[in-house]
Amino acid sequence: MEPSSSLPTEQRAPRRSFLAAAGSIVIGGLITLTPLFAGLAFFMDPLLRRRAPFKGGDAEGFLAVTNLSDLPEDGTPLRFVLRADKVDAWNEFKDQSIGTVYLRKLPGNQIVAFNDTCPHLGCKVDYQEASKTFLCPCHASAFQLDGEPMNKIPPRRLDTLESKTDPDGKVWIKYQDFQCGVEKKGAV
Repeated sequence: MEPSSSLPTEQRAPRRSFLAAAGSIVIGGLITLTPLFAGLAFFMDPLLRRRAPFKGGDAEGFLAVTNLSDLPEDGTPLRFVLRADKVDAWNEFKDQSIGTVYLRKLPGNQIVAFNDTCPHLGCKVDYQEASKTFLCPCHASAFQLDGEPMNKIPPRRLDTLESKTDPDGKVWIKYQDFQCGVEKKGAV
């Protein structure tokens, strides 16, 4: 004789099929969501990770520009093109122009570095040998050798950059672009 506590076979079958279906859904969901989340994490990683926009400098972000001995002793500014590997979220572009700077050698081997972008509207300033000034060809912004404005057109002085010289005489620059058209210097 069958015990009275057991269910008839008609009632046991739907319960088993429900548990099998629920287990299948849970396992299928885990199998589907695991690679989905792994792929999403892989895709979002370059966007969420903070990294330098270029490679090729030292750990602090300085790029090697020239040798100290290559700069004129009289303080005449020279323009240099900075080259490095540009990096965006997923790509790396080898040996690209990062920007251009003017370097001046002052007494005591002190280096002054200017970003050559005019703080007025972003044109590239040129050094005028005859007048010993920097001049923006777009709107006639003019700057003295120390970067101070000579007229009221630019909102601020030329933007200076951090520089350092290593014991071997190599000049390094920490290149940055700055916001144009505003009085306060702010990195972009």
